[in-house]
Amino acid sequence: MGKWFEEAVFYHMYPIGMTGAPRKNEGTEVVHRFDSLMKWLPHIKELGCTAIYIGPLFESSTHGYDTRDYRVVDRRLGDNEDFKKFVAEAHKMDIRVVVDGVFNHTGREFFAFQDIQKNREQSPYCSWYKGINFGWNSPYNDGFGYEAWRNCFELVNLNLWEPKVREYLLDVIDFWIDEFDIDGIRLDCADCLEFSFMEDMRRFTNEKKKDFWLMGEVIHGDYSRYVKPEMLDSVTNYELHKGLYSGHNDHNYFEIAHTIRREFDANGGIYKGLRLYSFVDNHDVDRIASKLKVPGHIYPVYTLLFTLPGIPSIYYGSEWGIQGRKEGSNDDFLRPAVDIEEVLENPDDPKLLEWVKLLGRIHAEEPSLADGSYQELLLTNRQYAFARKLDGEGIVVAVNNDENPAELRIRIPEGGKSYISLISKKEAVVQDGCICVILAPNESEIFKFK
Repeated sequence: MGKWFEEAVFYHMYPIGMTGAPRKNEGTEVVHRFDSLMKWLPHIKELGCTAIYIGPLFESSTHGYDTRDYRVVDRRLGDNEDFKKFVAEAHKMDIRVVVDGVFNHTGREFFAFQDIQKNREQSPYCSWYKGINFGWNSPYNDGFGYEAWRNCFELVNLNLWEPKVREYLLDVIDFWIDEFDIDGIRLDCADCLEFSFMEDMRRFTNEKKKDFWLMGEVIHGDYSRYVKPEMLDSVTNYELHKGLYSGHNDHNYFEIAHTIRREFDANGGIYKGLRLYSFVDNHDVDRIASKLKVPGHIYPVYTLLFTLPGIPSIYYGSEWGIQGRKEGSNDDFLRPAVDIEEVLENPDDPKLLEWVKLLGRIHAEEPSLADGSYQELLLTNRQYAFARKLDGEGIVVAVNNDENPAELRIRIPEGGKSYISLISKKEAVVQDGCICVILAPNESEIFKFK
């Protein structure tokens, strides 16, 4: 048995959106919306999720990533006591809680930036930000210039080479662990953070809390530069995310299989042994139900999410097929308000919801899905089968993205074993060293062998 996050299934909550909180923080009274978030916990447990990634949570001006105060829960959601109760209730259900750490930048209403606005060259915080230049100006007419994240000037880039900034942020993490008992941090824009700063975080959290999880948002590049014992435990697997939807849209399982072979193959996979964070959608990309050209493909997509190497994550509402696309730079359609009690009485796609629950149970019951090696068994444009093996046991997964039934002959990964369907509970027919199975359009099959 490994660390908790190595066997985890995550549930991703974007609280400002899902509670219907105002998109702009007017700085008025605290509104206690954590009661509605608490109602999600039994559903999350029923899905088989063992961890929650929730965020952004802390006081901000708009979408949550323009931080005002790292030590105060956003007043649109509640107060610190509300979040403490949420974490405690999740822990009672054996669900870990991970929060967003937005350490690359702050909002313009953060105390250090406001001090620079007020005191200019005399501010002790001039070194806290990158590119402060009193000979320039900003789009906000501050009378000085600064470096912004991707030229979004509401997000001011912190100078992580400044020792006082590092000290401050490590104090914030110390506070979060002591105050809320969180189990990990998802690092926003980890590909923009200084490696030495992430190494400082690793050392600090190792001493602070056993099995504290550090996961980074990384889109492009070599993930192994980040995932290593002295730095992060995991990063977002955007490469697989792209393959999961486009491999179905193009009826091209070669794309997905090539990605997995490149990343995790036992013979030469560049990320072999690493636990990357897998997802089919999140708060920054179109919902999977809106992204797929063939609606029925969502079933094999989820099968692959739960059974390929990686730590699977479900984005709230997508387990019953919520739609949502970006409109220009507007992400609101990806982050809708949801009344969980109301929607569970009449979900958009109850069959999909039940399928995701089944996959969650299978993931919890089959250690090979967390710890097993990967072996490709069959591959065409429209059919794909592979094994996950652990100590001579494991599972075989087969998926069909065709609009027609497909008759598959899948070579067995281990001889002398019985192959039992975890869906129908029936034993598979094995002939000449192959599992013989017929898959309906968009159908999946999962066999256990031992």
